[in-house]
Amino acid sequence: MLIIALFSSFVVFLLLGVPVGISLASAAIVYLIGADIDLAVVPQFMFAGMDSFVLLCIPGFVLAGNLMNGGGITDQIVRFGNALLGHIRGGLGLANVTGSMIFAGISGTAVAETASIGSVMIPAMKKSGYDGAFAGALTAAASTVGPIIPPSVPMIIVGTLAGLSVGKMFLAGAVPGLLMGVGMMVTTYAYSCYRRYPKGVWGGFANLLRASRAAFWALLMTAIIIFGIVGGVFTPTEASIIAVLYAFVVGLFIYKGFSLKDVPHIIIESAISSGALILLVGLANVFGWIMASEQIPQVIARAMSLFMTDKYQFLLFVNLLLLFVGTFMETIAALIILFPALLGVATQFGVDPIHFAIIMVLNLMIGLTTPPVGVCLFVAANIARIPLSAISRAILPFLACNIGILMLVSFIPAISLWLPGLFY
Repeated sequence: MLIIALFSSFVVFLLLGVPVGISLASAAIVYLIGADIDLAVVPQFMFAGMDSFVLLCIPGFVLAGNLMNGGGITDQIVRFGNALLGHIRGGLGLANVTGSMIFAGISGTAVAETASIGSVMIPAMKKSGYDGAFAGALTAAASTVGPIIPPSVPMIIVGTLAGLSVGKMFLAGAVPGLLMGVGMMVTTYAYSCYRRYPKGVWGGFANLLRASRAAFWALLMTAIIIFGIVGGVFTPTEASIIAVLYAFVVGLFIYKGFSLKDVPHIIIESAISSGALILLVGLANVFGWIMASEQIPQVIARAMSLFMTDKYQFLLFVNLLLLFVGTFMETIAALIILFPALLGVATQFGVDPIHFAIIMVLNLMIGLTTPPVGVCLFVAANIARIPLSAISRAILPFLACNIGILMLVSFIPAISLWLPGLFY
């Protein structure tokens, strides 16, 4: 009965519009009162959940992304994409995807990518003759590459929850992220040819060289983070601090997109975003302790073993479950609630933990572009000034592409495990 009270109260709080973190804590308190357990365990387990060196990555990468975004890096990335691909049919759309793949190495969050790239590319695409719904849908879909290609805030949280190597997960996400980007570029080109969308004029190699020099600093930042972690030069947490220093110098002195008086506002904005994420992790740790003490993962594992015989059936079930969950639950909350429980079952079926983590993150990133709670869809529709129903229809080809990539990653482990195995 107490478990039923735990989950039912959590659902009720969510339906009432209570924030996810507060809903988790409130449901946990309902359980603790019913079980006559001292409420002092709430702050104890909250602190235990937040007291992690790896979690320091989150404010670091969030601040680095905001500094680079405020420093004008988005404009430089878009110019590079246009110079490289703008002369091809649907070139602005291809540049949109390219920009998102580059920006992925800076922000690590899909919503920030949708807002940053979308504010530049969606108006430009509409002005050039692209349908507004297509421009918005493409931007929302391309932004989901952000948390797959490292650095990735969701992967940092998954590593903290399960004690997995963040460096290995960063590497494991690289190839799936590139596959997603290439898949969306193919979809964009095919759709652009069908709709006869415009193509620009080739600006010459001199223009491409100028744009490449401008985008060089963004590419270098990603290289520093990845090769520094893989090479053992610094930990992911230290990498986030180095990224902040790098972003500050590049944004202030090279791109000159902000001045010293803008820095306090950027820091405050980053602190609010990071604080909300870390608080959510702490509150979810209380919820997770209750689930562990009630042996919920073991119950789920026994139930699944009754009607599943191998890991492929399990992976198919997990994909369908997570695609459904992604339609109504926020990514970080879904990871915190579901990952620890499902990971125990996955390991019993012989699924590698790193591989399973990538499947989880990839699934829930796709969920950011599925209605009714696709956050990236809301942001893109707002920028494009179109109704959500229109962008929801336009996103379907990109959803089909991303789900196809998801199935490849799920059933061919080498796609995600090859790079970690090579470097580790």
